[in-house]
Amino acid sequence: MIALSLAEIASVVGGQTHDIPDPSVQVTGRVVRDSREVEPGSLFVAFVGERVDGHDFAASVVEAGAAAVLASRPVGVPAIVVDDVQTALGALARHVVERLGATLVALTGSAGKTSTKDLIAQVLQRKAPTVYTPGSLNNEIGLPLTALSATEETRFLVLEMGARGIGHIRYLTGLTPPKVGLVLNVGTAHIGEFGGREQIAQAKGELVESLPPADAGGVAILNADDPLVRAMASRTKARVILFGESGEADVRAENVTLMESGQPAFRLHTPSGCSDVTMRLYGEHHVSNALAAAAVAHELGMSADEIATALSEAGSLSRWRMEVTERPDGVTVVNDAYNANPESMRAALRALAAMGKGRRTWAVLGQMAELGDEALAEHDAVGRLAVRLNVGKLVAVGGREASWLQLGAYNEGSWGEESVHVSDTQAAIDLLRSQLRPGDVVLVKASRSVGLERVAEALVEGTEGEVAVR
Repeated sequence: MIALSLAEIASVVGGQTHDIPDPSVQVTGRVVRDSREVEPGSLFVAFVGERVDGHDFAASVVEAGAAAVLASRPVGVPAIVVDDVQTALGALARHVVERLGATLVALTGSAGKTSTKDLIAQVLQRKAPTVYTPGSLNNEIGLPLTALSATEETRFLVLEMGARGIGHIRYLTGLTPPKVGLVLNVGTAHIGEFGGREQIAQAKGELVESLPPADAGGVAILNADDPLVRAMASRTKARVILFGESGEADVRAENVTLMESGQPAFRLHTPSGCSDVTMRLYGEHHVSNALAAAAVAHELGMSADEIATALSEAGSLSRWRMEVTERPDGVTVVNDAYNANPESMRAALRALAAMGKGRRTWAVLGQMAELGDEALAEHDAVGRLAVRLNVGKLVAVGGREASWLQLGAYNEGSWGEESVHVSDTQAAIDLLRSQLRPGDVVLVKASRSVGLERVAEALVEGTEGEVAVR
């Protein structure tokens, strides 16, 4: 974080200093909520969780070098005490962002947020120092912590914004007001919580509503291929840039191909020129993500050749997202188990089909959470798609939703041993270990709560395989 005195922080967050002999002492280290991450000069944020109360670690973090604790009660060591820790953390982030002068890029969407954020970060880092959301810490706590990790050298701040309801993104943009706003898509992720795609679009569009007008430098980057996203142009005063495969897109892809490896290639068109891209990431869905990143980079002054080179060299910065491991026996394990929704599940299956040409393919799938009344239909549809793509074997893991996956496959014509329903991850591991053959390709994917990454990890444990893309 940029250096601030404890007195200044207390003033910004509306707090009172307690047990602080010298309020001029500066916070020069990271702002953290995990006591294990404290370093000399840190500010430790004490949240009260369901199982752990951060205030209980106050003495140990100060002993480890923290300058003070941001707390909701006195803790017997240097502390800034506030009424609400989360609100104070947000206020501090807003203050730091305003002090920085960095260009803030915010993005949201139903699918692909984290992968796209990682691409944007890797492209922009070639132009200037860039700070970006680690993993998918895109909520009211993770977002301000990311913003507070910026320094005086930071020129671009790339923030992923998630939402579980109307008003969430409006709140986040209030903490870290963006200049460039990107909306990727409106899908069915969390549809059970929102109530419908129109409500999801309403929530995601709060991002473009927050942007400054065009004459103040505001830029809204919208997916030309998604009608609900494209319609958001009427909700912003910012300048609108379209990306996609549509001929009307300002930044678009032509001649899209999927290589036998499952990696996409295309011709990138931007208003300032064209260049060829061959991606290291797996799956055709990354073309849209790459175009979104290219649109951001173009608006921030990068040439088509610079963008294409960066996209061609970019990898995945976040774990368990199309993470490919080649085992010594020729088995390929694709660990995409971080999360799942209908759109990302279909994209992963298509990537599996491309990677598995001439090889036996396995789709080890589990529940897609938070689909509400759409759950049965969506799981059934994924099971059917696995059959249509000629996936060699579907292994549905878990309870009711997994049975719906298998039911879809069965109704589409998978009547023999092409699909099987197992109760848990260990059963899936046992099955795969007994039946995998050299050269097979295995996709592992489900919502995070299922924990299917354990299947992928078990399949590569003890091998000398190398992760092809991380």
